[in-house]
Amino acid sequence: MTESRRAPSAKISCVITDVDGTLVTHNKVVTPAARAAVAALRKAGIAFSVASSRPPRGLIGLIHALEITNPVVGFDGGLIVKPDLSVIEQHLVNPQIAQRVVQLLTAETALVWVFNGRDWLVQDTSAPQVTREIRTLRFQPTPVRRFDGALDAVGKIVGLSTDEELIAHCAERLREMLADQAEVTNPQLDRVDVTHPLANKGASLLAMAKLLGFPPEEIAVLGDGGNDVAAFEQAGLSIAMGNAQPAVKAAADFVTDSNEDDGFAHAIERIILGGERTSAPRKASRDHARP
Repeated sequence: MTESRRAPSAKISCVITDVDGTLVTHNKVVTPAARAAVAALRKAGIAFSVASSRPPRGLIGLIHALEITNPVVGFDGGLIVKPDLSVIEQHLVNPQIAQRVVQLLTAETALVWVFNGRDWLVQDTSAPQVTREIRTLRFQPTPVRRFDGALDAVGKIVGLSTDEELIAHCAERLREMLADQAEVTNPQLDRVDVTHPLANKGASLLAMAKLLGFPPEEIAVLGDGGNDVAAFEQAGLSIAMGNAQPAVKAAADFVTDSNEDDGFAHAIERIILGGERTSAPRKASRDHARP
């Protein structure tokens, strides 16, 4: 047990979870235990939704499988949509900024993806990262030779590489170049995401709080990536996955098991519904509390 940055909220009215690396396994499966945990939240009268860096179109399967009736967050807040994907709120990347981002990533030899409206635009459909992303999003990309003319309504730009040092370098350069003109995050070590300045999980949590009618301190969030920390800072209770990066774990009130070991379900059962968060009022476990 280590000292928490604040006492976790005793009242939780809503749970908002990250998807990849958190709610689903490495193979993008929602386990029976995770389904049961969401059903238990519903039975307890606790609202549930997801906030993801995925495009909303890539969340359709989860919306149906988990019977989500609340708004969901795509592009880390670039789009907040109803379960039928009709737009409630959107924050798109400035076209001039989008052009500069594509130019920098291309010059650095990173693989570039552009999410424009409902379309996922790629220049190289044979890249292994594309194959993996198809399994995640469950829709096909649109091949393009150039991104010119497709940067007027961008939800997110992604730079990817198997060279994690290159991605870290790209992220640093983008932050220096864009300052407060865009949000630059590393949801995974092999990719960098660029979105509108208000398209971050902290701002989206506050927007969801207004939409759902709950104060932020009554919202619990779960996540595993660097882009989830902004939501941790706004929520009443934050839970990092066992597979999260060390900095993400350090920012959370609790750490659960990994996404491969039903960490999401265990967090719901033990911390949200089981009351572990109230057993030590001024402290929070940094390691999972399995017996």
